[in-house]
Amino acid sequence: MRSATRICLALVAASTVVATSAGLAMAARQPTAPAASRADLEVMGIFRGHQAKAAGPNRPKRTNNLSSHGGPVERTPVVYISWWGPEWASGFTTGGYTSAQAQTYNTDFFGHVGGSGWNNVVTQYCQNVPSGTTNCASVSGAQYITNPSSQLAGQWNDTTAVPSSPTQTDIANAAKRLSSHFGYSANATYMVFTPHGKSMNGFATQWCAWHSSTSSPQGTVAYAYIPYQPDAGASCGVNFINPNNSYGNGWFDGFSVVAGHEYSEAQTDPFPNSGWLDRQGAENADKCAWSSQSGNITMGSHVYAVQPTWSNATSGCAMSR
Repeated sequence: MRSATRICLALVAASTVVATSAGLAMAARQPTAPAASRADLEVMGIFRGHQAKAAGPNRPKRTNNLSSHGGPVERTPVVYISWWGPEWASGFTTGGYTSAQAQTYNTDFFGHVGGSGWNNVVTQYCQNVPSGTTNCASVSGAQYITNPSSQLAGQWNDTTAVPSSPTQTDIANAAKRLSSHFGYSANATYMVFTPHGKSMNGFATQWCAWHSSTSSPQGTVAYAYIPYQPDAGASCGVNFINPNNSYGNGWFDGFSVVAGHEYSEAQTDPFPNSGWLDRQGAENADKCAWSSQSGNITMGSHVYAVQPTWSNATSGCAMSR
């Protein structure tokens, strides 16, 4: 399986997204419509078995390092979360775990990821360098990603009704509502979580989550879409690392693996595909998705399942730096 997939979805004239099985390319970027009539999604593909270590001899095309494509990074990253839909307020249960527990798991993860060794891997990447740069230290004036603590800047229950199968346009609009609620920041990833049973077509059969960007009067909004990962079972990380426990490890493993994947990519390539990518167009987390090097990291009083992300410094997947 390819560790992750780039998808370009053509938009119809009414600005709704056509998202059918036939329209979801599971390989490198295909020829697309002009930029004004399409939107790029950086997608994490479903789990089809552990990937071997990315730097191993059987995967030579994945050993090429990331290079800057001249665009910005999130220098002082923060994340805002939208719990989109009234279901988050009324509550629901899956697998013996409540929606409130899912919210706690995710907010605990993002509340502690700042300053972690795992997130520190991204601090080798930068902006204000020429396109093609692979080593920021070689460029005077390079502006690096930092890794401050307390990166979860806010969460909000957007009680707007969620369609049974929201489109990319619906999700982008939810991200813009989130940005309007808390205020716009070019260093922010606006994460939209949908409740159990309501997800964009393609979730769980082709992909687990994605990130993209959308225009707003305040500026270009970097956002990520995180469906309710347990709905996909093992395809999106349930029990990927852990057995179930009372906190939600195991059942919620997919949240930290998948949402962590998207957040790491959004820091290094907030406006796809203008940031850091390799020659095949893979981002830092794509190159290590579902890696056999995945494992738990301890943050606060709990552990969280995560995948490694790519380190140019070691030309391989890294769990910390």
